[in-house]
Amino acid sequence: MLKAKHGFSFVVAAISVLLLVACGDDNSTKASDKIVVDSVEDLSNCVATKVGNLEYVDTVAYVCVELGDKIKWVQVAGVGDNSEDFRACTGKKDELYSFSQKENTLYVCNDEEWVPVKQLDDNDSMEESSSSEAKSSSSSVTQQSSSSKKVESSSSKVTEPVEPAEVMTGTMTDSRDGQTYKTVTIGTQTWMAQNLNYAYTDVPYKQGNYTSDSTSWCYNNDANNCSKYGRLYTWVAAMDTVGTWSPNGKGCGNNKTCFPTYPVRGVCPEGWHLPTGAEFETLFTVVGGQSTACRVLKSTSGWNSSGNGSDAFAFSALPAGSRDDHGDYSDEGYNANFWSSTEYSSHSAYYMYLYYDYDDAYLDFYNKNYGFSVRCLKDAQAE
Repeated sequence: MLKAKHGFSFVVAAISVLLLVACGDDNSTKASDKIVVDSVEDLSNCVATKVGNLEYVDTVAYVCVELGDKIKWVQVAGVGDNSEDFRACTGKKDELYSFSQKENTLYVCNDEEWVPVKQLDDNDSMEESSSSEAKSSSSSVTQQSSSSKKVESSSSKVTEPVEPAEVMTGTMTDSRDGQTYKTVTIGTQTWMAQNLNYAYTDVPYKQGNYTSDSTSWCYNNDANNCSKYGRLYTWVAAMDTVGTWSPNGKGCGNNKTCFPTYPVRGVCPEGWHLPTGAEFETLFTVVGGQSTACRVLKSTSGWNSSGNGSDAFAFSALPAGSRDDHGDYSDEGYNANFWSSTEYSSHSAYYMYLYYDYDDAYLDFYNKNYGFSVRCLKDAQAE
């Protein structure tokens, strides 16, 4: 199973001022007047007079901060009087923020240590070795626990389950290359029932000191695997960062914070889009919940070690594996990984994954340079 591996650094030009400024007692959020709202859309306006204020979506904390020339809500993993009150900073928490109320300072988990963002920003040695910047929550919010991650996008919310879920199958043809795909309507969503196999090579792929000639691949560079599994795309390609077909994901690259307009067509055919994390959550809900979604979404064959699913909703997820940022392929037969259009940080984004011996389906974040599968979702107006 893939585990997140996140290097971490900051680009000073992108995030120039992150040390929070106190706005006085009248503007500070106290436990006695804790503000809790239902969703990210319900957060109050984050303006200069509220810098340093805290609000909560359920149990998830957000702090109003000034990031460069922008003032916005940033999700924080912990809140305490001092950094000593934060939970342990581990490798899995790299890039996560915590907020010290007494110091009125934002901290970031970096190399297993909570570091004031301003201190990290001013450290020349860190600047010189940096390859990416940290990102505040802008278009996505995440509620994390030890067993699952819930993602909501500002473009959509998780809907109530449809019982029984209506399932209808069909086909669609990609006018760009004439390929025909199976489709399935589950509840109110219409998904491709096969992974996208459009050969997208329009974006130079920057990796280390060299540039590849492609941003999508067949597993093990074998064309037969493209026919079987579809192609593996970097997040940059999946989002169509150069705006070949739509401006909505333009500029969403690696080492760069993204501000897309939803829905993001990305590499998908006309009338379809790259799903948000919230839209994957909706799928989980409609098929009976996250705890069993993996089993019912997996295909009935192709999975190793008796890991086949029931394919109860004709989603037919195959274990296509992945390609890492060094060009190595792995996990065929064990993992299915699908990019979402929801960014986590300047160099990582959310994806949905299914694992051969799990019943649960998950949302997690990973390196944008990895090659994952793409499942496109039909636009609401095109239903």
